[in-house]
Amino acid sequence: MPRRREVPVREVPPDPIYGSVLVTQFVNSLMKRGKRTVAERIFYTAMERIRDKTNEDPLKVFQKAVENVKPNMEVKSRRVGGSNYQVPVDVNPKRRRSLAFRWLISFARSRPERTMIDKLAGELLDAAHYRGGAIKKKEDVHRMAEANKAFAHYRW
Repeated sequence: MPRRREVPVREVPPDPIYGSVLVTQFVNSLMKRGKRTVAERIFYTAMERIRDKTNEDPLKVFQKAVENVKPNMEVKSRRVGGSNYQVPVDVNPKRRRSLAFRWLISFARSRPERTMIDKLAGELLDAAHYRGGAIKKKEDVHRMAEANKAFAHYRW
């Protein structure tokens, strides 16, 4: 965290096929070891699989999946008087998006399908239809925040 000035937020260029900044950010999250072309190929082929399976616009399915996975509340640990409390807090919009990306990608990687393309397409379709591991993770986080609502007065 810099002491002198605020760090400017970099502009993310829209992706070449769909013209969406959200897609570029997702591909950046999907990328491993700087291999952007591999990540783009995985993502765009997964989008083609979604188009073949659903006969819908894959960009809309992707956006719906990301929207469905974004958490509204989360818990943060707060130390008060020698004991730790899980305090429910609202989630910053940037953090909501990054958590959604992280959960979608991690649960896609842990799926049993053979290729990452099939795994990603399956997880995105499941998330768009309120199923799958990423949706379960969001519900668990919300349940945890709901259970600790009594400690909301410790919010800072």
